[in-house]
Amino acid sequence: MRVGIQVPAFNWSGENTRIGPEFGALARDADQAGLHSLWVMDHFFQIGVVGPPEEPMLEGYTTLAYAAALTERITLGTMVTGVIYRHPGILVKTVTTLDVLSGGRAWLGIGAAWNDEESRGLGIEFPPVARRFEQLEETLQIARQMWAGDESPYRGKQFTLERPLNSPPAVRRPHPPILIGGGGEKKTLRYVAKYADATNLFDSPQLPRKLDVLREHCDREGRDFSEIEVTALARLSPKPTVQEGVETCGRLAEWGVQHAIFSAPNAPEVVDLLGEVSTQVR
Repeated sequence: MRVGIQVPAFNWSGENTRIGPEFGALARDADQAGLHSLWVMDHFFQIGVVGPPEEPMLEGYTTLAYAAALTERITLGTMVTGVIYRHPGILVKTVTTLDVLSGGRAWLGIGAAWNDEESRGLGIEFPPVARRFEQLEETLQIARQMWAGDESPYRGKQFTLERPLNSPPAVRRPHPPILIGGGGEKKTLRYVAKYADATNLFDSPQLPRKLDVLREHCDREGRDFSEIEVTALARLSPKPTVQEGVETCGRLAEWGVQHAIFSAPNAPEVVDLLGEVSTQVR
């Protein structure tokens, strides 16, 4: 079982001038503790389940680039990028840049987006859900094409790229892993089967059934289900213990999860604990 940490909040420092040093220390600690992955949300406002929108929220890829410079082994990704936030060509260049500068440690975490509040607030177009899923599928196609080194024009319903050049290429081969977040059974999991290297689902009683649906999509797409890394986003109690983390990983492993990612608003306080969990469940 691989263990990762997601950092959904940056209000633990108490003052803005401390966010950088304290997040940097957290990234180094996570790396040295042997965690497999470090994730940040790709949001511009804080989300309601964590706190009010006015809470500090850092832009995801800038934050990951800062972490890349301070770490050596831990993989880095957003959990997950809303497809509407960046043009697909720019998104692929951004993730490629992170991959090159980190020595091959980047993920492309992506989904169809849902937060209309921050979109309205910052003037980002928030199309209807059907169009967002069209954008998601075309973005996945563009990412695969650019990472394959194919510079031929891409012409879709939502996007047109005359020359999708991507130089320098990504370090990771064949490309940075593509993770799709969400458990939508008709489209999201079908896109996982068709385009992705990993799926991310919530730690919930519905998870085993979602994996059954994903297996059915894989069968229809002619895809080997075992090629897809199963990740789950889990939470710890307010006063967690190593045993709690180990038991959570054990339960998720029984469901077929290979990579447990713990969302931790109090990340600096639990990173060492998760390092011990990682040691015990490897």
